[in-house]
Amino acid sequence: MALKIVAGESVRAPYSRLAVELVMSPSEVHASVLRAQRCRLLHGPQLKNRPNFSALEEFLVHGLKYVFPPERGELTRGVATSYAAEPLRGIIAQGNEPAPVWPYDEGKQRGIGFEPLYRTAPIAALCDRSFYEYLVLADALRDGHIRERKIAEDELRRRFRAANARLKH
Repeated sequence: MALKIVAGESVRAPYSRLAVELVMSPSEVHASVLRAQRCRLLHGPQLKNRPNFSALEEFLVHGLKYVFPPERGELTRGVATSYAAEPLRGIIAQGNEPAPVWPYDEGKQRGIGFEPLYRTAPIAALCDRSFYEYLVLADALRDGHIRERKIAEDELRRRFRAANARLKH
């Protein structure tokens, strides 16, 4: 949820719009925003539910892999993620092993199944390029090798600084 709000590049969209864009129910979106506020990943209504970039960065870099450990599956069709998708694909050379993909019947790539952070993430990501790239970076932080994680961490920090600067104006 917090990454979708960051990807939106403005104040938090209404719950109904977020629900449609994330392929979730409005009540799931509302509960998710409240959880993110309690965890201090989002500021409260007084700051228009803006992302708390420092807390979000700390969580993604240091905690995400423990809360959402990577779950790999079988060879499947899906949507590329981690080092196999932009913004990392152009930086990290792919080896001979199958690429990580979120299982999705309408996906265009074959690879090893990689469970997304949320079941509808592939659908939502394909409709929002910026959100997709944030999820790709998060997956590299969850499961990447040291070099992949460092590149993802640097890119995430760069994007957060830019997003934070936009939201302050």
